[in-house]
Amino acid sequence: MSCTMDSPVQIAFGVHRNPLSGKFHGSPRMDGKHPTGRRRVFVQTETGCVLGMDLDRTDNVHTVKRRLQIALHVPTDESSLTYGDMVLKNDLDAIRPDSPLLLTRGQMHRSSSTPCLSPRGVDVQQKDKSGPIEVLGHSDCFLGARLLVKEIVKAIKNGVDPLPVHSGLGGAYYFRNVRGESVAIVKPTDEEPFAPNNPKGFVGRALGQPGFKRSVRVGETGIREVAAYLLDHDHFANVPATALVKVTHSIFNVNDGVNGNKLQNEKPMSKLASFQQFIPHDFDASDHGTSSYPVSAVHRIGILDIRILNTDRHAGNLLVRKLDGVGSFGQVELIPIDHGLCLPESLEDPYFEWIHWPQASIPFSEDELEYIQSLDPYKECEMLRSELPMIRDACLRILVLCTTFLKEAAASGLCLAEIGEMMSREFRSGEEEPSELELVCIEARKQVAERGELVARSDAAEDEFQFHIDSDDLEWDYSPKMTAADDFFTRSPPFGVNCRNPLSKLEESLEEEEESENGEQEDLVGFPVPPVPERMLSISNISKPLRTTSLGENNVKFSWTKPENGYSSSGHRSANEQLPPSASFVKVADMNEEEWTLFLEKVRELLPPAFAKRKAVTLGQKQRQRLGTSCQF
Repeated sequence: MSCTMDSPVQIAFGVHRNPLSGKFHGSPRMDGKHPTGRRRVFVQTETGCVLGMDLDRTDNVHTVKRRLQIALHVPTDESSLTYGDMVLKNDLDAIRPDSPLLLTRGQMHRSSSTPCLSPRGVDVQQKDKSGPIEVLGHSDCFLGARLLVKEIVKAIKNGVDPLPVHSGLGGAYYFRNVRGESVAIVKPTDEEPFAPNNPKGFVGRALGQPGFKRSVRVGETGIREVAAYLLDHDHFANVPATALVKVTHSIFNVNDGVNGNKLQNEKPMSKLASFQQFIPHDFDASDHGTSSYPVSAVHRIGILDIRILNTDRHAGNLLVRKLDGVGSFGQVELIPIDHGLCLPESLEDPYFEWIHWPQASIPFSEDELEYIQSLDPYKECEMLRSELPMIRDACLRILVLCTTFLKEAAASGLCLAEIGEMMSREFRSGEEEPSELELVCIEARKQVAERGELVARSDAAEDEFQFHIDSDDLEWDYSPKMTAADDFFTRSPPFGVNCRNPLSKLEESLEEEEESENGEQEDLVGFPVPPVPERMLSISNISKPLRTTSLGENNVKFSWTKPENGYSSSGHRSANEQLPPSASFVKVADMNEEEWTLFLEKVRELLPPAFAKRKAVTLGQKQRQRLGTSCQF
């Protein structure tokens, strides 16, 4: 069972703060220091090698590098030791127990003759005496994972080895119990697409570099898998138990360098990996009509996807299990898996397969609305910082932004499909255009930047004329101004935003909307061109998965194949993921805390008019469907 906001781990979470600061308030557990001064950490090189080591008060960055050099036989000069967003200088006090660290080497890259060496030999064994699988973290959140680990370790000692997953772009392995049943799926971080030891030939980048999606770095999808599980409070969406582990086995893949050629290796290799409970199931959501799926299950998964901005929710990563035995379809439950492409570092275009399902258009129930309103993104950020201290600040800001959007949208009466539509981008003539949420964020950033310019000019005036202006005497109006679309997009691009003349969906006046409702059905929400229904019809076209994609410099073609047992390391490729790298219209990491706080305030102010427009779009669509095509006016 995943962590709940009422668990003892989160008693100290009482301070609402910007998640970017990285500062913690409360118990000693959260400030990064261990009471005894001894901490176990897991250091990974950018080629995938991992070493678990125990630190004491006398250790520093230099001693850690020296121990790595001796144990792994890797050069450490001109290298940096990073801890999430933080580059460690010398002091290690900020590192919390059971944290993974990454050793990166400036501009140097591994040559084709330098394989990934793994800890082995007498000297290494004296330094790292951990078992075959070691869970990173000791909180109750990972109790289920630790129980599975005991089963697997017993099976390995009895000769039951894991099996590789042959589908998908990344490396994944089924780990089994003594009866030979798959009980967990393990995905090493260094075998992700583009990672150094990818077994499918998709290599070329070091850990920490931009990955298959530029806003999700190579080697960091496992962290997101765990984050999705931790955020699924009270098992609301049914995410299987997930944890980060250090796992050692000879089955893992090791390449000889950037060319991706496999080494013939039979010695145990230690790797960091995501570890997720394997759920027996009957099929995935792509194998059966979706109309029979429970409304509550679709809503719960959709709520989670919106909170974490899931960019790859396709039918293949929704497992279906029958609840009434073999035979008729009957009652089923949905199990969401594969959350490695959630919580991107910038506002991305999500992919929600359920957006077209009829269940998504049904209003939320009272219980669902109560759950949504109970969500506290600030406490969730504190919880993730406690359990996953290496998670990047930009990911936490995306969580805060999307959860805030969900809460406001649900309170305004929008259904799941409408919320998903507001977050999804349009594709016209091969070009991406910002989503309605992104347009709100673009305007919010513009207003933040304009306010900063006003403050700067005010400060300059004070210095020049040497007198103090009492701020109480000034009545600046910072209320949102919803102007015409042409005026909005002919201004200069906003601070930190890459804007490519997108079609405005939000900037028409309420007066124009009322006029269109009273008679001009073709301009229901003030869109000059194209009419509203065109978007509604085009969405289904872009959701169809493409069958091939070109990856990397080698122009490797990937053909879709059915994943084994419904599990894959992103085996199904969604349309969203197969398109060229998407534009980043809105970034959140480049704002300081003051700007970020003001930005969120502006977003909240701008959302009500945006929700009104979305309701008008939905109303117009329903009216057109009701009238049909045979009516003449």
